[in-house]
Amino acid sequence: MVRQMVHQIVRREVGRDVRQPVVVGAVAAAGVAVLALVDADRNEVPLCPLKAITGLDCPLCGGLRAVSALTRMNVAEAMDHNALFTLSVPLLVAAWLAWLWASIRPEPRWQPPTWAVPALLTVLVAFAVARNLPYYPWLASEA
Repeated sequence: MVRQMVHQIVRREVGRDVRQPVVVGAVAAAGVAVLALVDADRNEVPLCPLKAITGLDCPLCGGLRAVSALTRMNVAEAMDHNALFTLSVPLLVAAWLAWLWASIRPEPRWQPPTWAVPALLTVLVAFAVARNLPYYPWLASEA
């Protein structure tokens, strides 16, 4: 009964359901907390399945080790693990904050432009190809 009352108050005052961004933020914060406790450089974090099977780096290979390095404020090490992910962290945080803010406001939600998803996929594919070429060894994940 109390839960229903709180839910009605939140829905009435906030105007939108804030549970989704709050849950996603809590899960992300818990994941970061775990990675802060684990030494990813000692291979306590499992390899990406694609990397383990083929030896190729996917666009996210090294992402967990990058987060682990960022929890220690070591940006250079994070860039070494996955430059694209490390550079994307401020954008991911901004996107989450925008999502949270949009779920609080009663105004219509902002819609990303139609070119955003194809552009993101193009960047991910280009990064995946570039980090597996011998011309750019500094883009490869070291593990």
